[in-house]
Amino acid sequence: MPLAAMAAGKNDATPRYDASQRVFRIDAGKVTYAMGVNPDGMLQNVYWGARLAEDDPLAALPAPERSSFDPAGALSLQEYAGWGGSLTATPALKLRFDDGNRDLVLRYDSYRIDGGDLAILMRDAQAGVKVTLHYTADAATGIVGRSAHIENGSGKPLTIDSAASATWSLPPASDYSLRYLTGTWAGEWHMQTRPVTPGATVLESRRGSTGDENNPWFAIGRGSEWNEEHGDVWFGALAWSGSWQLRVDEDILGQVRVTGGFNPFDFAYRLKPGEALDTPVFYAGYTSDGVGEASRLLHRFERTRVLPQGPTPKIRPVLYNSWEATEFKVDDAGQERLAEKAAALGVERFVVDDGWFGARDSDHAGLGDWVVNRRKFPNGLKPLIDRVHGLGMTFGLWVEPEMVNPDSDLYRAHPDWVLNFPDRERSLGRHQLVLNLAREDVREHVFQELDRLLTENDIQFLKWDYNRNWSEPGWPQMAPDEQQKVYVAYTRNLYDILRRLRAKHPAIEIESCSGGGARVDLGIMALTDEVWPSDNTDPSDRLSIQDGFSYAYAPATMMAWVTGSPNWVNGRTSSLDFRFLSAMQGGLGIGANLLDWTPAEHETAKRYIAEYKTIRTTVQQGELYRLLSPQGRAPWSATESVSADRTQAVLFAFQRQGEEARAYPTLRLRGLDPKIRYRTRFIHGTAAAGTPEIASGAYWMQRGINLAIKGDLQAAGVVFERVR
Repeated sequence: MPLAAMAAGKNDATPRYDASQRVFRIDAGKVTYAMGVNPDGMLQNVYWGARLAEDDPLAALPAPERSSFDPAGALSLQEYAGWGGSLTATPALKLRFDDGNRDLVLRYDSYRIDGGDLAILMRDAQAGVKVTLHYTADAATGIVGRSAHIENGSGKPLTIDSAASATWSLPPASDYSLRYLTGTWAGEWHMQTRPVTPGATVLESRRGSTGDENNPWFAIGRGSEWNEEHGDVWFGALAWSGSWQLRVDEDILGQVRVTGGFNPFDFAYRLKPGEALDTPVFYAGYTSDGVGEASRLLHRFERTRVLPQGPTPKIRPVLYNSWEATEFKVDDAGQERLAEKAAALGVERFVVDDGWFGARDSDHAGLGDWVVNRRKFPNGLKPLIDRVHGLGMTFGLWVEPEMVNPDSDLYRAHPDWVLNFPDRERSLGRHQLVLNLAREDVREHVFQELDRLLTENDIQFLKWDYNRNWSEPGWPQMAPDEQQKVYVAYTRNLYDILRRLRAKHPAIEIESCSGGGARVDLGIMALTDEVWPSDNTDPSDRLSIQDGFSYAYAPATMMAWVTGSPNWVNGRTSSLDFRFLSAMQGGLGIGANLLDWTPAEHETAKRYIAEYKTIRTTVQQGELYRLLSPQGRAPWSATESVSADRTQAVLFAFQRQGEEARAYPTLRLRGLDPKIRYRTRFIHGTAAAGTPEIASGAYWMQRGINLAIKGDLQAAGVVFERVR
């Protein structure tokens, strides 16, 4: 479909097509991304890196054939390869027909450009398979989004064995290293680094959801040269909340590919003639300014292009959650007492956690029965909600709508509604089973229950939890060759429920929680307002958890709570100052039992909450700089957030453990305006002797600041504000 090439200005990201070279080019931000049609009709990557001049030549040159064992078709950097022909690299798409044919060779057919969207049609004409590759780009950050629409255009059924969203190809080199995030419950977001060598590194979740063992984010840099401030970095994140896989391959020529999308494990997606499958979007970007800038680009992209309230998402209110105070022993009077205490501190949102519904006196029963427990709330939730609103706070509830206890009215009525294989044991996790949202009746039931809850009660917030992995992922109502669609249909229906709830109740805000950080990704983030990174609220552990989280996801989404001491996770005792400063690096929440606090602790908390309100716009929506990393149980941590107009910066510094009378390292700030003069204001802590109160941005960035931090679990918080 020949279209005239469309000129792209420097401030937009409109794709262009050079018909003479058969090259597509996207210029966005400081990045150029280009692909072209080679002489064999394959669409292959041409360039991905720093922005090129408008008239720089680009062409799709075929890879040389090295031998009969290394044919050109195996070495060509195809944008989206079907498994067929001489391909030996990891394909983006693998399928099979009922007659036994598994050969798929996708060649370029046509394209269309619609504003900033580029669609390229690939086709295997003989097999009757069409794949439309979709590209978008963000002009501000240079981040490109890619996905695929796979259509069965033949007259017979086929089965997709694996389907990626995209393959990203990096320039050939021999010194790449990969960074990725791993974890477990209460220990999420550990940064890992390994060299990229010939062979494959596979990151994945087979759990039915995003999982915390790996997160669908990657960053790749050159050798040991890349750090927070320097080095070429290619990075990306998959927008999918179900089972996923990212695979990093280096071939015999040193060519590195990153292929990501649906996890092929236990995956089979049947397409009848005329049916299609859409993959998730895989976003990726590039910077020459180190992994710190890669994070800031992703943060900016998430705030402006991913979050449901973008490009200017709401500031996260200071929240109180009742779980630690009451656990399942919630009732009207007790929650009201907590609400009064919270309001007196300056809290803006009060959330009743688990235990308000059904026969929910423990985690053994009641899950799935979303009706108010009248023994605990004789007149329903309205009296408590009215009291909370009267105290000047919004009201929220904990829900876990994708799960059911066997001891519940819902399960007794519909035991067939859970994921299961007939006549096989149903494995419990946290005494619960997973509802099969892939079923349309289950999807509609969950939506109706939540819609009723929000319609009948003046609720502003849902903490949406998800507390176990899948097991026995059967869908007995479907034909055997259709059952493995459950991995896609479940997640699509989850998104549908969230989308419909937000449309019908536009004021509602939602937090994504999964036993902590086991469902954090750009897919769920597009439909929720904040996420819960970990159930671990130990303020020292949280430094590493929040640091790892920040590589991939914005502080604007990250909730962090001040809870009791000693902390329930490790039994570690810490000061209220340390706990607040640790939690103030994200969206601030309080989870401690306020009824146990002394008057002095109430006054301390009240002061910190007031201070937080003066800096939270900068913390949540500013530019984040990681000055000292706490990864690997390091003794120190320091972060700095700078406001968009660079008139305010907030520094948080922590010492987990003092040793050998060592002084705390000098902190050289980043991102300030070197010509502006900044005055320091201490939230907590003091500066070392001789530190000026006012100095230029250049001084704070080049000379730095020395803090008087000594002892274990000590911290400082400093605000730098423009002197007017």
